[in-house]
Amino acid sequence: MGSIGGRVQQCIRSTFPTIRQQDLAKRVGMTPDAFSRALNDKRAFSSIELALLADVLEADVHWLITGTVDPHRVRIAARHEFDHATGGRSVPGREQDDQELANVALAYRQAYPAADQPSTAPPRTVEDLRAALGDNFVRDFADRVEERLGIDVVRIAGLTTDYSFTVGGRSVILLAARANWFRSNWSMAHELAHLALGHHDVEDTGNSQEAAANAFAADLLLPREVLSAVDWQSISGHDLARFVWDAGVSCEALIRRLNALQLPVSVEVRKALDAPTQRLLREHLSAVPGVTGRSGELPAPIDLITERMNASAMRRFPLSVQAAHLRRIALGELSPGTLAWMLDTPEEDLAVDRPTPVHESVDSLASALGL
Repeated sequence: MGSIGGRVQQCIRSTFPTIRQQDLAKRVGMTPDAFSRALNDKRAFSSIELALLADVLEADVHWLITGTVDPHRVRIAARHEFDHATGGRSVPGREQDDQELANVALAYRQAYPAADQPSTAPPRTVEDLRAALGDNFVRDFADRVEERLGIDVVRIAGLTTDYSFTVGGRSVILLAARANWFRSNWSMAHELAHLALGHHDVEDTGNSQEAAANAFAADLLLPREVLSAVDWQSISGHDLARFVWDAGVSCEALIRRLNALQLPVSVEVRKALDAPTQRLLREHLSAVPGVTGRSGELPAPIDLITERMNASAMRRFPLSVQAAHLRRIALGELSPGTLAWMLDTPEEDLAVDRPTPVHESVDSLASALGL
């Protein structure tokens, strides 16, 4: 993979192609001569110099040193907020979310310290991904993503938006635990797109990745062929509500998709889709027999809309990650603190297997110390 100096030069060309060497040298506390010699492998960079260079060049210091990607480096994609008036995208709560992102990443580093449990790459096309997830996947979206794609899904409260990241080879979708299940479904599809399209492997300097992820999510949840088969000028209120329910999307997402595809929609349907999603569903769907929940078909009196809200608002960590922590705790390699945080319970309430303490006699300790 070349030399350290060569990799630093590669980063300079891609990140700051017009910067003067002496200016960059000054930013990392080096003389121009020392910097030039280090770039040409006539002098070694110190560890502090490399750390500063990695920060300035926004590079992976592990890659600068070894020529290989750090297996535990976290590469994050976030669900951006889109301003329809300006066309701009932003993640306004990212700094607020950083601590929780770090906590989740730590849980994965502790679970898989050898980075030996990588996720497989998801299908790269919408059609293949939909086929892998199977019919009616939004009914138990998170379970399907884990069981059929090998991508972990985590939900925690307090996040301002939704994320996906890779750490130690594991692909993770991190969702804000919220009752708004149709937003969570869209976020899941959006973050799946980032993973399927390989967006965590490259840096995006503009909005191209977000636009591509949104287009992918729209096609996954609201396929053109499915929408084109519906008569949106005469569909009844009940059938419209049932379509929204089965698709797992909001009224706003549906009408935006219909507009994007330029499908003819009646004034009445537009008016119905202008209402809040929960209102449309509760007016036409809450007591309809034959609508199924996560545990199968349920009696009509059970509020299936609230069932979805509860599931979407529930804290969630994959059982595989919890099991990995339990194994390492039992071996004495981890304390139970992170597992307690994942389960949102006091550490003292955890009934976990721990290694049996070995009690040495005073004589054996003295002998071991040579006394």
